Amino acid sequence: MKKFRKVLDGLTTSSPGGTIGSPSCGSAAGTPTATPTPKEIDIQETLVSENFQLCKTVRHGFPYQPTALAFDPVQKILAIGSRTGGVRILGRPGVDCYCQHESGAAVLQLQFLINEGALVTACADDTLHLWNLRQRRPAVLHSLKFNRERITFCHLPFQSKWLYVGTERGNTHIVNIESFILSGYVIMWNKAIELSTKTHPGPVVHLSDSPKDEGKLLIGFESGTVVQWDLRLKKADFRIYYDEAIHSVGWHHEGKQFMCSHSDGSLTMWNLRNTTKPFQVTFPHGKIQKDGRKESCKPILKVEYKTSRNSEPFVIFSGGLSYDKAGRRPTLTIMHGKAITVLEMDYPIVEFMALCETPYNNEVQEPYAVVVLLEKDLIVVDLTQSNYPVFENPYPMDVHESPVTCTAYFAECPPDIIPILYSIGAKHKKTGYSQKEWPIAGGTWTLGSHTYPEIIITGHADGSIKFWDASAITLQMLYKLKTSKVFEKPKPGEGRAAELVEEDPFAVQMVSWCPQSRIFCVVGISAHIILYRFSKYDANTQIVSLEVRLQCETEDVISPSENENNPCFSESSPHSPQPHHQQQQQHPPSPGSGTPEGNKDSIPHLKVKDRMVRVPPGYQAELAIQLLWIDGEPPQQITSLDINSAYGLLAFGNCNGLAVVDYLQKTILLCMSTLDLYGAADPYQRLTRSPRRNRQSTSEFCMRGLSNFYSDSKKRIRTSYQSLTELSDNQQSIDMERSKSPTSVHYPTSLHNDPRILPEPVASLRASHCSPVFYLLDNVKGPGRKLSLPTDLKTDLDHVNGHCTSPTSQPCPAGKPRIPMGPEGPRLTRRGPGRPPFRKAQSAACMEISLPVSHTEGYASRRAMLQQLHGVTMYSHDEHHTSAPYCWSERESRENSFSRSRSSSVSSIDRDTKEAITTLQFGESYGRKSDALPTPCLWVGTSLGVVLLIPMSIPTDHEERMEEPVTIGPSGTVLMLKGSVLRFGFLDCMGAIIQSPFEVWRDLNAPQDPDRPRRRKLVHFSPSSSQDSCGEGHLAVVCSERQAKVFLMPSQSCLFVHNITESSFVLRADVVSVCNSVCLACFCANGHVMTLSLPSLRPLMDVNYLPLTDMRIARTFCFTNGGQALYLSSPTEIQRITYSQEMCDNLQEMLGELFTPIETPEAQNRGFLKGFFGGNSHNFDREELFGEAAAGKASRSLAQHIPGQVGMEGMKVAASGAVGELARARIALDERGQRLGELEERTALMMTSAESFSKHAHELMLKCKDKKWYQF
Repeated sequence: MKKFRKVLDGLTTSSPGGTIGSPSCGSAAGTPTATPTPKEIDIQETLVSENFQLCKTVRHGFPYQPTALAFDPVQKILAIGSRTGGVRILGRPGVDCYCQHESGAAVLQLQFLINEGALVTACADDTLHLWNLRQRRPAVLHSLKFNRERITFCHLPFQSKWLYVGTERGNTHIVNIESFILSGYVIMWNKAIELSTKTHPGPVVHLSDSPKDEGKLLIGFESGTVVQWDLRLKKADFRIYYDEAIHSVGWHHEGKQFMCSHSDGSLTMWNLRNTTKPFQVTFPHGKIQKDGRKESCKPILKVEYKTSRNSEPFVIFSGGLSYDKAGRRPTLTIMHGKAITVLEMDYPIVEFMALCETPYNNEVQEPYAVVVLLEKDLIVVDLTQSNYPVFENPYPMDVHESPVTCTAYFAECPPDIIPILYSIGAKHKKTGYSQKEWPIAGGTWTLGSHTYPEIIITGHADGSIKFWDASAITLQMLYKLKTSKVFEKPKPGEGRAAELVEEDPFAVQMVSWCPQSRIFCVVGISAHIILYRFSKYDANTQIVSLEVRLQCETEDVISPSENENNPCFSESSPHSPQPHHQQQQQHPPSPGSGTPEGNKDSIPHLKVKDRMVRVPPGYQAELAIQLLWIDGEPPQQITSLDINSAYGLLAFGNCNGLAVVDYLQKTILLCMSTLDLYGAADPYQRLTRSPRRNRQSTSEFCMRGLSNFYSDSKKRIRTSYQSLTELSDNQQSIDMERSKSPTSVHYPTSLHNDPRILPEPVASLRASHCSPVFYLLDNVKGPGRKLSLPTDLKTDLDHVNGHCTSPTSQPCPAGKPRIPMGPEGPRLTRRGPGRPPFRKAQSAACMEISLPVSHTEGYASRRAMLQQLHGVTMYSHDEHHTSAPYCWSERESRENSFSRSRSSSVSSIDRDTKEAITTLQFGESYGRKSDALPTPCLWVGTSLGVVLLIPMSIPTDHEERMEEPVTIGPSGTVLMLKGSVLRFGFLDCMGAIIQSPFEVWRDLNAPQDPDRPRRRKLVHFSPSSSQDSCGEGHLAVVCSERQAKVFLMPSQSCLFVHNITESSFVLRADVVSVCNSVCLACFCANGHVMTLSLPSLRPLMDVNYLPLTDMRIARTFCFTNGGQALYLSSPTEIQRITYSQEMCDNLQEMLGELFTPIETPEAQNRGFLKGFFGGNSHNFDREELFGEAAAGKASRSLAQHIPGQVGMEGMKVAASGAVGELARARIALDERGQRLGELEERTALMMTSAESFSKHAHELMLKCKDKKWYQF
């Protein structure tokens, strides 16, 4: 039981945390209210550290950078290996498992132990791994590390325990799968080829046993040599020498002929009766030119030769197209008899595999489908139909259809929202798929008991929004929304704005969704906001457009006339009841209002459709809000957004100020700069700045992460999306040429509107525009796509002299300066006349990031390491101080070098900082200390750690709400924290979360009932509704980059304070419900995931989950209720994690079974004796040849056996359930059979001994039969 007392107003001016350097938590303005009677507020905190455990749950999406493919034809499960060492195993929908090699080495090849529940992986570090799939979470049982040879190819015959391993030297080794020990039997390359051959045959590229005789192994060498090796006689049956290099080999099921694919685009057929030359050579895509010669073709990388009982054989291959046609897409060719079908693919083919009815290679194969693994997609082609349709993929493989730019995660949604979204989304699904069921249908999965509705929303670079059903750790597409349909298509070359038309002007920056009212809000990269309402009916509608001027006010303007030409904000007091009149007069909020004629620069980036449009059922756009260009400067990106359906209000802010919009009346209520919001309650002293002051300071600007990159309409820093979002440390492993995309870097020649490089009179008249836009070239959709990331992106950790600065602070050379905050936190500093305008000490926004030592080795500085990590070069502002024409070669050389900053000073807040609005929250609260009842309020958090409370007066009656204006006036209430404010949360005095009020959803397009008119139905959660015994008031939880505080409202007393991190900063924070209680969950830039109890802020969990945060993870990481979170682990995959012990305990139940007991199909069309003995035409005992008794032991230096890390826990997991019982029974049966075998051997030995004794006795009797007694 945690008890705390209410702090009495007027007795103290500082919070209990004041002793550790935190500022005053009371109001910075206003007089103390009358001292209330102190009351005890008892909150029983039930959460303890035992309630938390961090573990990964499931990974969704397409495997990033795939490299290998395998299929188990009996279990019907598919495995995909990736370049980063990951393995995805897929079965029926719901059966989706992700495994990761600890080494992180690329997966070269996968081999299933068919119907055995095991998988062999060969990795680029020349290690073989055996995975146990008989448990829900697969684990490595054995590993075998080759020391002297590189692995190039593996082959495991069906129902064999001996794995053939080909190497780069041309040798073939044999590994026992059960013990993972190398056999002494080796096929050396110099014995496989003729002694007269003078050249090395090259690496082994193919291994397969003959369908006719298991004792014959076909070995294909890269140079074009093919050898059939007799394993019993240890000699070659035949050798084939061909001029062209071999890529793959495919057998006919009878074992009398095989087909090879070559580097010149040809296919050769070989008959075992005559191996001197191929009996057929074809160039499937090579045409005869006019001069009679064949045109050159690309290599055929793989061929499969599959027979069919009722038709001609299938010959399936990839590649082989002619070189003359540039730009042709990758193809898969299917030759069936005389018919040749070419299937064009959207991406390069990594691997393909034909799915056949039988696992036996000596039977008619009967292929029914072909799985094609592309670089960014997985498709399955139906071979049973002549037009070869594809199967509809049940897995969420199209998460990356357009690059993901933001995510949102909602747990415990209203249960009716998922069926409605699915029913509407199903109407827009593609058609033309195969009517047959998805062929990869292995494993079992059941809906667990611990499930509740969950929805994941992803925003994309093309402006699309996707809603996903994430219930029961699955992911299914529900509904897709295209925000670009709200705007006219951008036409290049029109107007000044066309200079900055981007390829992704609709990229989604953030979303806000109210599941109860189904109101959805989207923030785009072009500083636009779109509000959607949900309807089950189509409608004709006209989208209302509002244009907002939200620009920083400059104090350097010395001419009144110039000031009139640059209207920014109203000069009225922020305490005015309606401070929006002047703003509204300047820009009447009429639908589709045009550009004012007086200022041609006052235009939005995009043009909203100004006509009636027909919108289908689903989310329908109602309002579009755009920030305007001012003085040729693009608007600052929006950094925060909140919407409340009960109030009918929408609030957003950026680094310039705050705007509040009434979306019911379609009016702008408030549009003020951040500085004007303070009024007399400003905790900082504002300094006037003389326009004559020299701006060419020798002190260099401090690097503040992404949001401090100077950017304007002429200058953009562009980098590769791939290099920015992936670790580039493993580029040496399998560097496929087709996966490389060039990085386009473009720097225009002029840097305009920077006051530091303009003449002083000009610089004094212009407000600098510090855009936090950061452009990325996307490697997911294709080269040339650019993606802009928002200002609050706190993921790139740039260092100057060992310090990393918080990226939320914005540089602003022009504007009102701020007093710097010291390392111990912000404080009310009064500056004397002789004190310098800034100091070189570390500011509150500057913090050092502690990185692992191993990551920083080999780099001159941490900054250089991070530049290498993210693939970007970071410039200080002083690097742009030049008026000379831009030199590309000079800039390119500077970008490729990791030079340290030339200045050792750290910039000051009062010189560089714009105060951005970083978070917003509507809710019922107390705007002033004197308030007796809660009223609608807007909580505003800024990048300088300041919290502002803005009370609102909203008419309650329906008719009045639609006609009377909403009154908004800042109250002067100011709370302070260290670092940028990230999140608000509200608790009642019993410790329960106070939900924001909302409007119950109503369909505005539904047919009206005269008897029951549609009225707004609001649901309020008043802080005092459930506190009869505790009195009025509520608790406000505020979390910043560095600190968390709990305030008691309305007294504004700081009850608890906790410094979350000193060496890093918080990227994401949220107040979430876990185990029927509440906690504060935080994710830090150093990779730590932490939870704190509420309201006492006790640390409950602190796990170093990720060693180093990169940009993609930091941008997409989000928490939700139920102890869950997610992030984008790669550009194509969503990783879900849980930090709840309860969910970790129930995870085994929720995951699917990969292995199900299935009887192996019997071989067909065999005689009694063949069926009894099994195997192929010739019974072949591999144990007799490869066992230690016959072949001896392999050299210990050749390979090293590494036991798996399974341990007792893994054995317990494997032994659970029906599969475990079957496994135990099978083990017991094997042990019994082994004991019986030993007994039989001992019996046979005794019989042999008895026979020998009888024989010797008989011989002795015959010898002594005729002898007399005296002859002995």
